[in-house]
Amino acid sequence: MSFSRVYPLLVAKAERKGRTKAEVDEIIRWLTGYTQEDLQIQLENQVDYETFFTKAPCLNPARQLIKGVVCGVRVEDIQEPIMKEIRYLDKLIDELAKGKPMDKILRKNN
Repeated sequence: MSFSRVYPLLVAKAERKGRTKAEVDEIIRWLTGYTQEDLQIQLENQVDYETFFTKAPCLNPARQLIKGVVCGVRVEDIQEPIMKEIRYLDKLIDELAKGKPMDKILRKNN
């Protein structure tokens, strides 16, 4: 599945809860190391999820602090690498939609 097809859904989920596209982008940049310009290029090129994560400039090592359940599955228990990255992003967007402060979402105090 292409990341560009899922991205608007992530933004819409955040915006329904009073959050912004800019916050979604900040989370994605934090997680992957893409710049805003590079993120836009990935969206325009309609890369698939696997390519989006395998070509990410610098997956944030603090992402391993992300814990919890997404779609009934514990993120920390997922073994397949790409699925784990996808669920990390899902979990961060869930936290954003639930109103968590950005510092906590981006694991700045851990």
